[in-house]
Amino acid sequence: MVSYTLVSENAESTVVAEYVRELRETAAYQSEADLEREFIGILSRQAYDYLPLKTEAELIANLRERLEALNGIRFTDKEWAHFFRTELANENLGITEKTRTIQEDSVKLLAREDGSVKNIRLLDKENIHNNTLQVINQYVPEGGARENRYDVTILVNGLPLVHVELKRRGVDIKEAFNQIRRYERESFWSGSGLFDYVQIFVISNGTLTKYYANTTRERHLKESIAGTRPKNGKRTSDSFEFTSWWADAKNRTIEDLSDFARTFFAKHTLLNILTKYCVFTAENNLLVMRPYQIAATERIIGRIRVSSNYKTAGTLAGGGFIWHTTGSGKTLTSFKTAQLASRMPEIDKVLFVVDRKDLDYQTMVEYDRFEKGAANSNTSTAILTRQLGDSDARIIITTIQKLAIFVKNNKKHPIFDKRIVIIFDECHRSQFGDMHATITKHFKKYHLFGFTGTPIFAQNAGTATGGSAATTAQAFGEKLHAYTIVDAINDGNVLPFRVDYVRTMRERENIADKKVRDIDREHAMNAPARITEVTKYVLEHFDQKTKRNGGSYEFSRLENVAEAAQARDRRKIKMRKNVQRLNGFNSIFATASVESAKRYYAEFTRQMAEHPEKKLKIALIYSFGVNEDEPNGLLDEENPESTENLDKPSRDFLESAISDYNRQFGTNYDTSSEKFQNYYKDVSLRMKNREL
Repeated sequence: MVSYTLVSENAESTVVAEYVRELRETAAYQSEADLEREFIGILSRQAYDYLPLKTEAELIANLRERLEALNGIRFTDKEWAHFFRTELANENLGITEKTRTIQEDSVKLLAREDGSVKNIRLLDKENIHNNTLQVINQYVPEGGARENRYDVTILVNGLPLVHVELKRRGVDIKEAFNQIRRYERESFWSGSGLFDYVQIFVISNGTLTKYYANTTRERHLKESIAGTRPKNGKRTSDSFEFTSWWADAKNRTIEDLSDFARTFFAKHTLLNILTKYCVFTAENNLLVMRPYQIAATERIIGRIRVSSNYKTAGTLAGGGFIWHTTGSGKTLTSFKTAQLASRMPEIDKVLFVVDRKDLDYQTMVEYDRFEKGAANSNTSTAILTRQLGDSDARIIITTIQKLAIFVKNNKKHPIFDKRIVIIFDECHRSQFGDMHATITKHFKKYHLFGFTGTPIFAQNAGTATGGSAATTAQAFGEKLHAYTIVDAINDGNVLPFRVDYVRTMRERENIADKKVRDIDREHAMNAPARITEVTKYVLEHFDQKTKRNGGSYEFSRLENVAEAAQARDRRKIKMRKNVQRLNGFNSIFATASVESAKRYYAEFTRQMAEHPEKKLKIALIYSFGVNEDEPNGLLDEENPESTENLDKPSRDFLESAISDYNRQFGTNYDTSSEKFQNYYKDVSLRMKNREL
């Protein structure tokens, strides 16, 4: 038997720092059965126990034995029958409830025959190596719509939590994905429904291997498909485009099944992913973090531990920054980092600090689910002050503006002597100016971490900061992990982009080309003729540029957009090879000033009235400049997006635009403080849902 050296001996490292692919000879042809045997062989050499079981009765008996071993008890037959029927195989539990069991409620109560009650763990999330890993193959479920045979399934303490579907080399990997979708329709729910506990799917054709979450979106359909789903509805499976590559910490993908098995299926890696790096969202979707997200999280946790040993809290050496490109899920990464840091015994509290413009309604919902009440500090500085003094409030979400107000008004507060982790979301906005310096000056034992998609380096520091020499590293410490736009585009995690330069104004004939010292740029950019031309161009090309109304986009990773689009006519969405027919994107039109925004809004309204066939659903929002200070140095703490400081013409214009919005969507907003904040949230939500 061939032995393999460990990829990583660091129990805290879920993502291997650098993976060097093992050179080996490959046969000219490898059948699916040969590929399966090779895969199981690798798992067997990595502390997985192979089980030859094929029936549900054997599966249930093994589950009982594994839970008994994990919990150090013996079920009586009566206890097991009741526990299994009510807690594990309850007919009223759908995929959502079973996923919640694994992710949030994995300790169940057992009522014993002697009248006592005992906690039964389905997973040991504190000491992950107490869990047992087993592998089965060619399992045939009972009672499905038709007979299926599953390739390879990983059992964790007897529960099927990871399923692997294989195709022989040369076959399109998407065929494995489609086969799993067929299993979802026909048999995963059958029998006792244990396969509805699967959290992660892995698909491979030997050469290419990907993984994805068993997303738990269910919708209740008026029409039921007899024999395919239980009464609680039909599962809506996610798109192939939500599948992810595994990679090392340098973002080099690990695609071959053998390499994937040695890394992703290393015991500590798989168990870490299942117990730490899955997120069950407020929308009942299961997200499995991507390797760069996990690597960044662990770099931060590692930096805190090292800082404890070297006593570097309160200095730049105790922190650092994460450079992850826009659209790659920075908020999810920082979100999970805050959760794990808050559980460290040496940490008293975690502050998750965002700029006021980023704390939209949807983010608030997710934060509140993350830790109940954590986002309440956003509503007022008084609540922030109370939470900072509450030892039970381990995670606090706040804006940098409110945190600065707190520091100014509470300079003797005991929180300044506590061990605090401060995480800045989108730190390129908050790293400059007095607020950042004030916060770091007053907290004595802080660990400061920043997430940004656009770090400031020495070569662009002057431009970015108006002449300041500060860089992201000077404000937060060294770079701990990077995942750039190039990495993200290569992985298909963000869409490629293109910049078009459109010449809207032509020089008049017979005008001498004289050199001038300078021009009034704002006046030139806001010239009525130019605004007219820009608006006309946008309206004429909107469908083309945003792929609206059945426009095609030759890029295979857009299938998720096609599936998510709220198409008026679903028949317009057709998938043909790598060409998607989709309902398109929405867009944001950004201007340099409030005055410019007003002029463009008026021009869009005028031209759309003249050409109703080009009408778009538009909304107007003003936002303060980045960390724009009022004369007293602080923004209005209770109304961070207040309109009180707008001049009367700008506020009146905004009032008129909101009235247009109300007529369009049947809402009732205005520029008063509370209603304007609700308007701001509604615009954010409608943008997300593509209603604007």
